[in-house]
Amino acid sequence: MTAQQRIAFQGMHGAYSDQAARRAFPGATTVPCRTFEGAFGALRDGDVDLAVIPIDNTLAGRVADVHHILPDSGVHIIGETFLRINHALVAVPGARISDIKEIRSHVHALGQCRKIRQELGVNTVVGPDTAGCAKEVADLGDKSIAAIAPVLAAEIYGLDVLRTEVEDAAHNTTRFIILAREPLDIANDGTPVVTSFVFRVRNVAAALYKALGGFATNGINMTKLESYMVEGHFTATQFFAEVEAHPEQLGLRHALEELQFFSHEVRILGVYPSHSFRRENDLPAE
Repeated sequence: MTAQQRIAFQGMHGAYSDQAARRAFPGATTVPCRTFEGAFGALRDGDVDLAVIPIDNTLAGRVADVHHILPDSGVHIIGETFLRINHALVAVPGARISDIKEIRSHVHALGQCRKIRQELGVNTVVGPDTAGCAKEVADLGDKSIAAIAPVLAAEIYGLDVLRTEVEDAAHNTTRFIILAREPLDIANDGTPVVTSFVFRVRNVAAALYKALGGFATNGINMTKLESYMVEGHFTATQFFAEVEAHPEQLGLRHALEELQFFSHEVRILGVYPSHSFRRENDLPAE
C-alpha cells in the first residue's frame, strides 16, 4: 500500500467509513462518494484503487443496500476490517452541554444513543449521515445545535467534542469489506481465511436444507447466511454466505460441489485473510 493509492468510501470526510479506510490504509487518500453505488462505480471505473464499504453492524445488522449491490458489482472482496463505533457529542467552539437544545445525526446513530438524548431532553433531527450532520452544525454556527458524530468529523469541521462514547452499547462494532477490481490470489497454506459467496437454491422441497448439508458433514464453519429476494419474485431468493475455509480445502471443495447440485448458481465474491478481530472476540464455549 502506498500513499498515492486512493480509497473510496460512502459518505463525507469524517464518516466512520472514512475512519475505517484511514485506519486500514494509513497514508492513503480517502475519496468520499455520495452513495454506495457511487463508491462501487468509482472502483469499477478505475477512479480509485480500492473501496472500503460497511457490510454489518452488531446493533443495526446488515447493510441491506450493500448486499444487493455487491453480487453484480463486478468487484471482489480482498479483505475485511472492523471498527469499534465511538459516538461523540460535538458542537461549535465555545458551546457547552447546557446550551444544547437539538441533536442531529443519522437515524442509526440516534437510535444507538438514547441515553444521552433522554438525559439532555432535547429535540432530534435525522440527517443523511453522521459526518454530514457534523458539517451542518459547523456551517450553522449555532451553539444550541449539536451532532452525534465521529471525533474525526469534529476534527475535520472544527467542532468541539463535548462528550465521547455516548453510545448505549459498548460492543457497537461495524465490519467493513475491502474491495478491489481483481480477486486476491491467496494460497491455501493453513492461514485463516474467509470465503464469501452467493447462491440461489432450486425451487424444490428442502433444497436449502440439502444444499447446506455438505457444510455440516464436511466440518465447515459457516459464519454468515443472509437471504433476500431478487428480481421481484417471492420464489427467487438469493443467499449471501461466508465460511471460514479456503475453496481449495478438501472439505469446502466437497461442500461447494454439493451446494452446486442443489442451486441454480454459486458465485464466489472473495477469498481473503480472516481479520484477527474474529479470533480476539470469539465467545467462550458454553
